Formats: sequence, C-alpha cells, structure tokens
Amino acid sequence: MKAKVVTGLLQTRADAERAVERIMSCGYRRDAISVVMGHAALGQHVESGTSAKAADTAMGGAGAAVVTFAALGTSAAFPGLGLVAAGPIEAALAGAGSAAGALVAAGIPEHRARVYETGLQQGAILVGVHAQSQRDAEILELILEYAGAENVRSDSALKRPYDSFI
Repeated sequence: MKAKVVTGLLQTRADAERAVERIMSCGYRRDAISVVMGHAALGQHVESGTSAKAADTAMGGAGAAVVTFAALGTSAAFPGLGLVAAGPIEAALAGAGSAAGALVAAGIPEHRARVYETGLQQGAILVGVHAQSQRDAEILELILEYAGAENVRSDSALKRPYDSFI
C-alpha cells in the first residue's frame, strides 16, 4: 500500500497537542508527524523546542510568542511563507513558493492544500502523518476528528459506515 497522508486543521494548541499525543500512542514516532502553523497561530503561545527564538525572530518577532509543536522537539521557520513547521513537511516547505505549493509537494491534493493554506492564515494548526496502512489511515482520521480537527482528509477518505456515530 502506498502511504496515505492523513491531515486535519486544529484550532487550538491544546487540540493539536492532544492529536499528536494520540497519534504517538498508536506507534508513530515524533519525526513522522508534521505540524505546521502560521503567523496567526503564534499568538497562542504554543510551547517549544530548541528553535523557538529563531522561529519567533524569523516570523517577524511576534512579541513573546513561544512556538512549540506538541513535543515534536525541533522546528524550522519559513519566513517567506509565513510558516513554522516540524516533521516531514519541512523538506517540502524549504523549496516552495507558497504554503499551498508546499503542501502539494508534501502529497496533499491541490484543492485541499488551498483550504489548509486559508486555515493556516486564520490561525489554525495543521497536523498530518503518512499512514502505514489503510486501517491506520482510518484510525488516524478518527483521532484527528476526535481531537477537534476540521477538514480531516486522507487519500482514502471514503464514507465509513460508522461515520454517523461519531
């Protein structure tokens, strides 16, 4: 099975942290989970790893905002895109001209990347992971939905028979 990217937009740091913790409890390592946030999310004072000051400076010195990515440890700032990211998506962001372009390069369909770009500009936090199996993709979707994520999608996002119970 080709790895399926499962992604969702979370509105608060607490929701993003909860999602990452649950994903990790399913056996995914920190370096397999992508977290992306923009200028608007910096005001949420999300806790940080080693590059918080560098990210804050690169993002235009957004006050005393400290960036963290829910125990992901490292992060990189992309001031030209107005984003800070951790995880596998960092590589896609490095050469991108826009947030949507970077998300497409990371394996997210263009129409969904544009929705996520808008959400990031409005302060949402994008959490994503490459599922190791079809079953994992469905579980990851449920984890993100339970954590409060909006626009949860994967390449496998078919209507599940139990969706009406969630």
